[in-house]
Amino acid sequence: MTENGSGKAGASDDRITIVLADDHAVVRSALRLLLEAEPDIEVVAEAGDAEAAIRYVSGHHPRVLILDLNMPGGSGLQAIPKIRSQSPETQIVVLTMQDETAFAREALQGGVLAYILKEAAGEELVKAVRMAAQGRTYLQPELGARLAAEPESTEPDDLSERELEVLGLIALGHTNNEIAKKLYLSVRTVESHRAHIQQKLGLTNRSELVRYALDRGLIEL
Repeated sequence: MTENGSGKAGASDDRITIVLADDHAVVRSALRLLLEAEPDIEVVAEAGDAEAAIRYVSGHHPRVLILDLNMPGGSGLQAIPKIRSQSPETQIVVLTMQDETAFAREALQGGVLAYILKEAAGEELVKAVRMAAQGRTYLQPELGARLAAEPESTEPDDLSERELEVLGLIALGHTNNEIAKKLYLSVRTVESHRAHIQQKLGLTNRSELVRYALDRGLIEL
C-alpha cells in the first residue's frame, strides 16, 4: 500500500519506487498519473513538505525521490544531506521552478543526480527518473549548457552573485516582498535564497547578516 493509494498488483522487485515531494496536491496528482502510466514505476508515498519527505524516504527507502525545492518546513536543498544520510541508496531528482544555475550547482554538489524544471515535466521527467534509478546524471540540456558556461563561484564563502544581491538588500532592511519586487523574483525564491545564505554562512538572524555584509563591504553605513 502507498501513503495515498494502493501499490500496483504484482509489482516486481525491479520496479522503480518513488517518493513524490511537492507542496501542491494538484501537481502531485498530475505527476503521479504521469509516472504510474509506466508499468515499472510506482509512487509509494507523497509528501507535502520537507519534513514529510525526509520521513517517507526514511520509511520507504525508495529508489528515487522527486523533490521540489520550495516547500513548507524548510528548503528542499537543506533536506538533501539528511535524506542522503538516512537513505543513501535513494537517488534524488529535483523538479523545480528554480532555473538559476546556483540552485542547480548546489543541488548537484549535494548529491542530486537529476535537475529539471517543472515547465519541462513530462517525458523528460520519466527519462530523468529512469537515469537516476540507474545511478546516472541527467540535466535539462539548456540548463546543463548554462552550467558548463559558468565558472565556479569565487565569491565570499561561495555565495552566488544573486545571493550577494539578496544579502545586501536584507542588510539594508528590505523585506522579502520588497526584495522580490526589486530583483523581479517570486517571494518564495527570495525566501529560498535567504535560507541558503544563512545555511552557508552559519548565521541565524538579520543582525548577524548585517554585520557580515558590513565586514565584507557589501553595504556601507
